[in-house]
Amino acid sequence: MPLSTEVLVIGAGPGGYVAALKLGQLGKKVLLVEKDRLGGVCLNDGCIPSKGLIHLGDLLHKARKAKTQGFEAPDLRLNWAKVQDWKDVMVAGLNRGIASLAKANAVAVLAGTAQLSAAHEATITTATGQETVSFEHAVVATGSRPIAIAGFAFDGNRIISSTEALKLREAPPRLLVIGAGVIGLELGTLFAKLGSQVTIVEFLPQILGGVEPDLLGPVSRGLQRLNVEVMTASKAKNFTASQGGLLVTVQTPSGDKTLETDKILLSVGRVPNSKDLGLEALGISCDSKGHILVNDHHQTKLPHVYAIGDVIGPPYLAHKASREAVVTALHIVGRPAQTRGVIPAAIFTDPEIAVVGESEAEARARGAEIIVGRFPFTALGRAHAMRETEGFVKIAADKNTHKILSGAIVGPDASDLIGELCLAVKLGATLEDLGSTVHPHPSLSEALAEAAEAALGEALHILPPGRPK
Repeated sequence: MPLSTEVLVIGAGPGGYVAALKLGQLGKKVLLVEKDRLGGVCLNDGCIPSKGLIHLGDLLHKARKAKTQGFEAPDLRLNWAKVQDWKDVMVAGLNRGIASLAKANAVAVLAGTAQLSAAHEATITTATGQETVSFEHAVVATGSRPIAIAGFAFDGNRIISSTEALKLREAPPRLLVIGAGVIGLELGTLFAKLGSQVTIVEFLPQILGGVEPDLLGPVSRGLQRLNVEVMTASKAKNFTASQGGLLVTVQTPSGDKTLETDKILLSVGRVPNSKDLGLEALGISCDSKGHILVNDHHQTKLPHVYAIGDVIGPPYLAHKASREAVVTALHIVGRPAQTRGVIPAAIFTDPEIAVVGESEAEARARGAEIIVGRFPFTALGRAHAMRETEGFVKIAADKNTHKILSGAIVGPDASDLIGELCLAVKLGATLEDLGSTVHPHPSLSEALAEAAEAALGEALHILPPGRPK
């Protein structure tokens, strides 16, 4: 007998499973189809395992740095194979957690791949055959996958993606990273802390393309302290196998160079998983890169078919997908229209970078008059107590209204601190609102209030611009 559901959700990543849970919570009959594991790339091969491994690498690195403060542990090391075992157990536990939440919200889960076969019908291919399911609404949340480049096809051994990198049982002696974007820098930094000799090759003239240049200095210095070689404006052309490893030819501004490495981590971007979904036959359009085209409510050309997350385009962020999932679920049940809202970004380099709102350059490009406040962690007592003084907080606000437009943090725990600035931007808070908010002392969050006061020329713990030191 054909299956029937009110809402079919395709893909159980941070977009799909959140949409399914919300719809179940709202009383809809939901079928969630996933070809692999609940949680998608984020939980199983991306955000969660990478941050777990990065956290342990940071602990090792910080402990080694603390020798001058009296921390003595001469045999300090990480058993990386045991770390990997712990990571797998952690991820499995979170998988079970999603399954429990699905059951609690009456969401049916089916393992398989889905293809839209008619306007209100899909074919589900499972391990035992095929099922036909009819639906009133559908939500496509199939995510994205790593993209390869000419001459560097993934083989899972020599040429690896972030998926294989996060499963390595030991750190390679030498690692060449192609791509100095978020994933390349995060994992390159991790393996450098584990003892790998890391080289990063980036085609663009700067690391982390798209990030404001003034945020990059602390990260670049951090890479230098880890002896990571960064080659910008350079291109990996090809590689050959040798007795000692892999020989990679890199085109640089000063000519071709040959680098020797043990593994190549390719992290040059991602491509949406929009093929083989039956979209074309139903008249659902994609852009030139394969992203499904949707309106402000995430509806495709078929209004009852929605799409969310990576498959509709960047930024490729789990929290963006989850927010779109909630907005979509509410729209399906007829709740008042909502928007995705302010989407922050966090980069887990050393130090971390986190941003929210439009950049200084974007604000000025649209003709806005802005004032900017900056407060360095070197002027913060808690940062000195943690030995994490690299970086700063920067806040931009409208010059006339003092309404906070954006925030950027490069420094310790930036990914956690940015939440307060997200709320400030969302609520339209002013510099005075943030500056007069009492923060605990000593804490890193004090830098947020100080940055707001700096924009007003009233910061107490740094000298105003132009005043003699």
